[in-house]
Amino acid sequence: MDLPIYLDYHATTPCDPRVVEAMLPCFREAFGNPSSRAHAFGRAAEELVETAREKVARTIGAKPAEIVFTSCATESNNMALCGAARARRAAGAGDGIVTSAIEHKSVVEPLRALEESGFRVTWVEVDSRGRVDPDRLAEALDEDTVLVSVMLANNEIGTIQPVAEIAERAHAVGAWVHTDAVQAVGKIAVDVDELGVDLLSLSGHKFYGPKGVGALYVRRRPRRVELDPVLCGGGQERGLRSGTHNVPGIVGLGVACELAEAERETEAPRLTALRDRLEAGLRASIEGIVVNGDPDGRLPNNLSVSIPYVDGEALLLSLEDIAVSSGSACRSSAPGASHVLKAIGHDDDLGKSTVRFGLGRWTTDEEIDYAIRRVGETVARLRAMSALP
Repeated sequence: MDLPIYLDYHATTPCDPRVVEAMLPCFREAFGNPSSRAHAFGRAAEELVETAREKVARTIGAKPAEIVFTSCATESNNMALCGAARARRAAGAGDGIVTSAIEHKSVVEPLRALEESGFRVTWVEVDSRGRVDPDRLAEALDEDTVLVSVMLANNEIGTIQPVAEIAERAHAVGAWVHTDAVQAVGKIAVDVDELGVDLLSLSGHKFYGPKGVGALYVRRRPRRVELDPVLCGGGQERGLRSGTHNVPGIVGLGVACELAEAERETEAPRLTALRDRLEAGLRASIEGIVVNGDPDGRLPNNLSVSIPYVDGEALLLSLEDIAVSSGSACRSSAPGASHVLKAIGHDDDLGKSTVRFGLGRWTTDEEIDYAIRRVGETVARLRAMSALP
């Protein structure tokens, strides 16, 4: 076993060697611009892009024409939220938006910006497991609601949301539905028709693809979703996302989708077993540990725990041989408990004592056993040094 151990797969994942191998020809041999269709180099690059589009679409049960390539999940979320809200308001449909209290910052911040421009955003609370109650969300809907956005799986505590039930209620009032599926794709089954969503965001680097590439699903039937473009220019991606295509990244995203879907049925049970082994070991060695999220509905690779009477930052700094985090990578420098942990009822002290373990494709039994031992020993030492009971 090599040190340090990587257990922060929610933040990012290493590129699968098979993905890298597929990308390499795009840097020299197949380097053309897909928009340059007048010659063979451009047409070859365009074919690579369209093949990848088919692979991404197949992974989420969509049609290739419904996939828009972006640079990342943040861009996908901004495109979905701002593009849909502005298009619907311009069409006179209304200005109401409903979301949950535990969304990722790349959803929270665009919605706050929309609030400042006159949209009415309702933030629905979650229960202690981090779950949105579809009936409670339905109470926030009215005839002016144009958009509902609820993430499929939470990036900090792993809770999987009842998106299909939420979508059914949202569509009853004529609202479109967006889901941030960044943590879900490749880990659990994702099908846009079964979920009933109109917009879905994903990002390659969360499931062993390259950084710098993502995608947005935009439904065409039976509801034709029209977005105001966020980026304007050369009209690529049906005018929704102008800019020269990142051909190597798009190819890598397609292969990462293909691999994740092909291996999901065997990988998910393996990760669940490792996650349960880690949880059992930590419970046995650390008194008072609190496991966050929904025990009956969370990602197979996620374990978020709060450890009373231990400062989370001190714990992370003491675990120099294990890469873990306190929560979302996008708020790692923010003081205090995250908005997700506060939403499930944690105060600042318990929230700041939280550690998120993210397991992945190369996590082993040996690494899990090492992590159990090291975390248990470190918590005991830090508690002994603390003045708290």
